[in-house]
Amino acid sequence: MVRMTTSAPRRRSRLPLVAAVVVIALVAALIGGEVYARNRVSQCLATQFQNDLGSKVDVDLGWQPVLLSLVTKSFSSVDISSDDSRFGPAQDMQVRATVNDVDLETSETSGGTIGSSTADVVWSTDGILATLQQQGIGSVVSGVTADPGAGTLRFDIVGGLAALTVAPTVSGDTIDVRTTDASILGIGIPTDLADSVVGILTDSLTTFPLGMTPDTLTVTDTGIELTLSGGQYQIPPAQADSGEQALSC
Repeated sequence: MVRMTTSAPRRRSRLPLVAAVVVIALVAALIGGEVYARNRVSQCLATQFQNDLGSKVDVDLGWQPVLLSLVTKSFSSVDISSDDSRFGPAQDMQVRATVNDVDLETSETSGGTIGSSTADVVWSTDGILATLQQQGIGSVVSGVTADPGAGTLRFDIVGGLAALTVAPTVSGDTIDVRTTDASILGIGIPTDLADSVVGILTDSLTTFPLGMTPDTLTVTDTGIELTLSGGQYQIPPAQADSGEQALSC
């Protein structure tokens, strides 16, 4: 009588299962590593950028693989956006920026470099009014309205008894805020008040991130929209808050 053995086929039948398990494990490891890398790099970039932007930021790495970038510390493109209600001295100013050719090789004097950058900025009339209130003259200025046709902002003074109208425009690498009208029932309002409003607007519109300068400024129905751009820029070294160690890439 001839005995049949099935041990070899059983061993062979396990090979596809073992291979599948190995592949699944490798894929899971890669996915887990990518998730970890993206989280760490996002935190790192946020730490590096928010020190210079003057605002907390969200970082979007898009679809680019991050595991290799974590090793090389270089990224082709990164999107960042302000994630709170203020940007520098300005309240309710929303900033969406893209930085290109990011190199996060750090030193004691540098947090890395970027090759170029662009940004879109939106500042609402409510935000402009809140900024004035934050600076202590909100009790005098009762409202802000925008006139897209004239390209001006009107500030109601003392409940509308007086008005200050200014025209913000791009002038070279800066924003020029020019007073076009300042009167109380046809009589000029105090110069100090007009200068204070213009000064706060100017300070808020010249605190540009990452060395960017303004390209365009548009007065809309709801406020101001800006486009910015910048070239090569050295990121200042990250500063830890409350004595905590800054996250290193």
